[in-house]
Amino acid sequence: MSIETITFGCRLNAYESEVVKTEAAKSGLSDAIIVNTCAVTAEAVRQAKQAIRKARRENPDTKIIVTGCAAQTQGRDFGDMPEVDLVLGNDDKLKAQSYTPLVFGEKLNDKVQVNDIMSVTETAGHLIDGLDGRARAFVQVQNGCDHRCTFCIIPFGRGPSRSVPMGVVVDQIRRLVDNGYREIVLTGVDITSYGGDLPGTPTLGRLVLSILKHVPDLPRLRISSIDSVEADPALYDAVTDLRLMPHLHLSLQSGDDMILKRMKRRHSRDEALGITEKLRGLRPEMVFGADIIAGFPTETDAMFQNTLDFVTEARLTYLHVFPFSPREGTPAARMPQVARRIARDRAALLRAAGEARYRELCESRVGMTENVLIEREGLGRTEQFVPVALDAGSPGEIVAVEIAAATRDGLAAHPHRCAA
Repeated sequence: MSIETITFGCRLNAYESEVVKTEAAKSGLSDAIIVNTCAVTAEAVRQAKQAIRKARRENPDTKIIVTGCAAQTQGRDFGDMPEVDLVLGNDDKLKAQSYTPLVFGEKLNDKVQVNDIMSVTETAGHLIDGLDGRARAFVQVQNGCDHRCTFCIIPFGRGPSRSVPMGVVVDQIRRLVDNGYREIVLTGVDITSYGGDLPGTPTLGRLVLSILKHVPDLPRLRISSIDSVEADPALYDAVTDLRLMPHLHLSLQSGDDMILKRMKRRHSRDEALGITEKLRGLRPEMVFGADIIAGFPTETDAMFQNTLDFVTEARLTYLHVFPFSPREGTPAARMPQVARRIARDRAALLRAAGEARYRELCESRVGMTENVLIEREGLGRTEQFVPVALDAGSPGEIVAVEIAAATRDGLAAHPHRCAA
């Protein structure tokens, strides 16, 4: 066994796990399991601890290192676990020297090595050749968050917003394209705040336009998630370029104005709905997903109905729905709570509404020709990110296929012709 990573949470964590594996190997570390945790919900923390205990049972002599957002915010909890050999914070996990004590068998005064994330001022543009077994590659362009939503612990796990310089991002994407990747996903914690800390304060839209201009051989570019209130004019310009995929994920959280205010979000219901209408005006085929919290403290039936109605009005097709989970240290944990059963029931209704919109999207594509990126044998995804079962192409290829039917999971297609 060399180095294995177990990853929880977001796309940024998936990207960073590849960096972690590279940096740990660079230090000389071997025979180790690195658990990259998520702190978004208490359930994510519980699952990480469960995975650590299982890893120790199955690998009694292997070094176990815990890192990620939960390690940053609850380092002592993980350090107290007898299964764990080392706990690293979110900044130190990306540095080879952080792993050397285990390489040389040094005795640590404290196995919890977590620094003050709020003192970190830069994010390095780590170069990786891609993600193992994936047809697309993620590129980190930003880290951290300067906002203080009342439900969120992540700023304390990631630190202040900081951006990777535009030139570094473009160079990495060029390298990935040269290595055969046909689709790149830009990722970060609060990606639409990109550039505020850089000289000249470039924006996410300017970054996207620069990538499209300077990497002409890149067929497909995706943006992982946006905060609608921070969308800049250049981003709207970029949306008209057909190489930018017509699929955006909104950091929405609620469709009710009072709950949005109590969450300390910076957009209103109408503003969020307006961005979906404006973007569809520029790209009629644009589809949207969203993060939504069900059962936020003080949410009434009427407030919840506003959110449920928003799913239909905005035609949201990919929902990440979370029943509210109070995180210790956040203002929302001190607000009057909604019963857990009610939160779970509301989450189920939201998921059902999202699934209905998703089925409508799939049915609307039957008979259409779609450009599909092959992820693995027998499976690919359209530009709108819908999975397609097909018998065509090889992993990493983009093929044009005719959609034959909507299925339970997405679409089924027949080979049509080669697109790229």
